[in-house]
Amino acid sequence: MVVMARPKRQGVRRSEMVSAATTAITKRGMTGLRIKDVAEEAGLSAGLVSYYYPSLEDLLVEVHEHAVDRFYRRRHDAVQDLADPVERLRTTVRLGIPDAADDPLCTVLYELHLHASRNATHSALLSTLFDLEVSLYSTVLEIGRSQGVFTPSMPTEEIARTAVSLEDAYGLHIIARNRRIEPWTARNSVLRYLDTVLSCSIAEFTPD
Repeated sequence: MVVMARPKRQGVRRSEMVSAATTAITKRGMTGLRIKDVAEEAGLSAGLVSYYYPSLEDLLVEVHEHAVDRFYRRRHDAVQDLADPVERLRTTVRLGIPDAADDPLCTVLYELHLHASRNATHSALLSTLFDLEVSLYSTVLEIGRSQGVFTPSMPTEEIARTAVSLEDAYGLHIIARNRRIEPWTARNSVLRYLDTVLSCSIAEFTPD
């Protein structure tokens, strides 16, 4: 018999299950993932997980929503108080590319983004994150342009979309363990693109 938590604990339970599912996806990937795997990761019964999430898909949607919010908030909060548009842009680039192949948040996002080709809800979440990331770039580009720091050679929205697309491409290679792509060189490639289209000079990253 499944014993339910009190209402005030149900939010905590859901967070625990989302966290466990995130860990399970990081370890195992999406292929063959079961409610049982999530339950084992959380130290809970499969019946309890199924009570909260009647299907694995219900849980995966919440995991995706949580991952999108975390990834965006981490970037947004890191640059919000930076007054220098060049430093703000550099930080935006740094946080858009994973530090390593085992980055749990980026791993989960890429796994779930692949799921988007077969599921409209996940496709919408992928599009939402893309739009949010584009807005981060658009904001800093407009700030820099208004201050005379950046001189865009094309619409800032187009520059922002290209920067996010470059991040996504390089990030996929890093998560997939392509030995020819290092995080710091990937970031510098994005910076060089921005240098060119903004007619500015941004300090490049160095190996850790």
